[in-house]
Amino acid sequence: MIILLFFLTHWYLSVLMQTLFLHRYAAHQMFTMSKGWEKVFYILTFIGQGSSFLSPRAYGIMHRLHHAHADTDQDPHSPDFSRNLVDMMWKTRTYYNDILNNRDSIPAKYKKGVPNWEFMEWLGDRWPVRIAWGTAYTLFYIQFATSPWLFLLLPFHFFMGPVHGAIINWYAHRYGYTNFKVNDTAKNLLPFDFLMMGESYHNNHHKFGGRANFGGFRWHEFDPAYPLLRLLNRLRIIKLRFGRDEAYM
Repeated sequence: MIILLFFLTHWYLSVLMQTLFLHRYAAHQMFTMSKGWEKVFYILTFIGQGSSFLSPRAYGIMHRLHHAHADTDQDPHSPDFSRNLVDMMWKTRTYYNDILNNRDSIPAKYKKGVPNWEFMEWLGDRWPVRIAWGTAYTLFYIQFATSPWLFLLLPFHFFMGPVHGAIINWYAHRYGYTNFKVNDTAKNLLPFDFLMMGESYHNNHHKFGGRANFGGFRWHEFDPAYPLLRLLNRLRIIKLRFGRDEAYM
């Protein structure tokens, strides 16, 4: 039971920070916040993603490219231009690392306004830090796992961020249903998104790229992250940009 709770806590904290901070804030600027709160979210993302920490700056830039060039040869992660899931994720890794290490030639318009706390970007990407997180997960399992089979969950802890990306970037472009006609293959992967905190409403999001609520177009579509955004807005931690239904670019 302890291992299951630990896994679920890591899963949902990781995907929550990815959808709130990396996706809706860094990539789409659906809301604003002070530099102080931005650093708080950086730290929460570092804790939530741990060994698979993804740079908000690199993620934001790369995701903007995805929206601008979805399902073309310029898309950083399109199933239509990949042989399989592993090939797509390797291409994503190449794009990501080029951006992270300033080896890219991406136009400046895609980089405007992305968050960039240089210290946390550096810290989260250090291999000793990633290994330390992985060691901590392993020691926790050694202490509390009641069956050897539970150790099969450890790789998900190690690569939590990329796993979440793979679920949406591959499967939500392959399977599911559509509410809207868009110029790509984005689909709503789950009718009720209990798994990805609203991220699986991918067709809705590709139609309305600036809309903070990814669900709400059918009775069963509930975006769990949106009420949290409304609460943070009421607490004046963030300021939502209501009415932004356009795509970022």
